[in-house]
Amino acid sequence: MNDDRIDRMIEKYQGKARFVIQILMDIQHENHWLPKEVLERVSKKLGVPLSEILHVVTFYKTFSLNPTGRHAIHVCTGSSCHVRGAERILEKVQDLIGIKPGETSSDSRFSLQAGNCLGCCSLGPEMIIDGKHYSRIAPDEIEDVLKQYD
Repeated sequence: MNDDRIDRMIEKYQGKARFVIQILMDIQHENHWLPKEVLERVSKKLGVPLSEILHVVTFYKTFSLNPTGRHAIHVCTGSSCHVRGAERILEKVQDLIGIKPGETSSDSRFSLQAGNCLGCCSLGPEMIIDGKHYSRIAPDEIEDVLKQYD
């Protein structure tokens, strides 16, 4: 992401430091992650110490300091989903896209996360891709679902 694009995103909020979270969200939405150079630019343009910017991006789970894929997959492995077969779902996703939780595919198409409750315990096993919920999903349905995300 170039400096001009970052500057335009900051200018959208009149360069006001109080909008730092929204600015970072906009940048990450477009860039899919927040490289150190981008954080330094935001810090300089807003007059906010880099340490404060880093505090924000490490506090909120929505931000990533590592490259992520165009599509974010999250497989719930909480107790309720676990007893309904979440491990089989996670294994099938891993087999199909070739990465483990916490990784991004080499083509930057997918990032995979696995973790506790997504808030849909009665609908498990649950998988979310780019905010879209796939409830009571079976392993044999996953390949068709992933084909929707180019």
